[in-house]
Amino acid sequence: MLCVVALALQVSLPAQAPATDSWAQFRGNPKLTGIAATTTPAAPTVRWTYDAGEAFDSSPAIADGTVYAVNSNGDLVALDLATGRLRWKYSTGEPVGESSPAAAGGLVFFGDLGGTIHAVNAGNGTKAWTFKTGGEVKSSPTVAGDLVLIGSYDTHLYALESRTGKVRWKLKTDGPVHATPAIHGDVVYITGCDEKLRGLRLATGGVLFTIDTGAYTGASPLVNGNWAYFGTFNYEVLGVDLRTRKIVWRYRNPNREFPFYSSAALVDGRVIVGGRDKSVHAIEAATGQPAWAFVTRARVDSSPAIAGGRVYIGSSDGHLYQLDARSGDKQWEFDAGAPITASPAIAGGRIVVGTQDGRVYCFG
Repeated sequence: MLCVVALALQVSLPAQAPATDSWAQFRGNPKLTGIAATTTPAAPTVRWTYDAGEAFDSSPAIADGTVYAVNSNGDLVALDLATGRLRWKYSTGEPVGESSPAAAGGLVFFGDLGGTIHAVNAGNGTKAWTFKTGGEVKSSPTVAGDLVLIGSYDTHLYALESRTGKVRWKLKTDGPVHATPAIHGDVVYITGCDEKLRGLRLATGGVLFTIDTGAYTGASPLVNGNWAYFGTFNYEVLGVDLRTRKIVWRYRNPNREFPFYSSAALVDGRVIVGGRDKSVHAIEAATGQPAWAFVTRARVDSSPAIAGGRVYIGSSDGHLYQLDARSGDKQWEFDAGAPITASPAIAGGRIVVGTQDGRVYCFG
């Protein structure tokens, strides 16, 4: 269930690509920018598929030539990026929602709907440790040094020691923690179902500031320099100046009112985000003014991934789209025959995404 159900700027620089060619966590990097450090073909082709048998609500991670993907049945699979060959499978025994795996330090982290956070050995798929929270976990983990940051519907954001699962600190909020935390420098940023954006000290969890957003937020915050961007269930995308701690602009589709559940990407001074109005939106990051919109045939909960000026995003119409980041023109599409609500991962010149009929597709 989404958090809404559970609850009954002057832009200095464009987003920078990660230093290594990997996609080790949801949105590609701890700042959640959605930018890949690789190039992709102008017209991708299917390299391989893997049938996992159950739907993918979460997004894959790619690290060290391995794809990590977890389906709704709670099976984490490790697949060879080049061939799609199954290396190992780890079963949680619990269903998994949207908690996407993160790979770091020889471990893979994710959470399940039973409330357990898992750490799995990346080499052989054996359990390293588990940690039980008091509510379902849909938040995806973000790794910073020796800490794993992840939220739970028990209203807490947890900072766990990555090697042991021991709690370093935890923060109680006023609602379920659905979103994935962003990390920039020594600050953690988290949006919430309690209608707040918080900035926390990474080392201690101490609250630096709280900004009222006025809306439930299922999307995770994108952080770039002194700005944060995210969509809300109040039909808006917000641009927040983190220096003044003010919401500088609010973007709405002028013609239709639908929530923004997709988490945003940032490229060339534009925020790219999917909407439940069936569209992909490009918004000027400095002003909140519309740049372009691309209309699909169903809602877009998938979050965009960007490589070499190309936007990759799924739609519930069953298509994976490749769009020109500057113009929004469609350059390529693939009909998967099933809704794509998960987000693509991009590394090594490959695009990987899971679908609602339980397949993992790799394009290159």
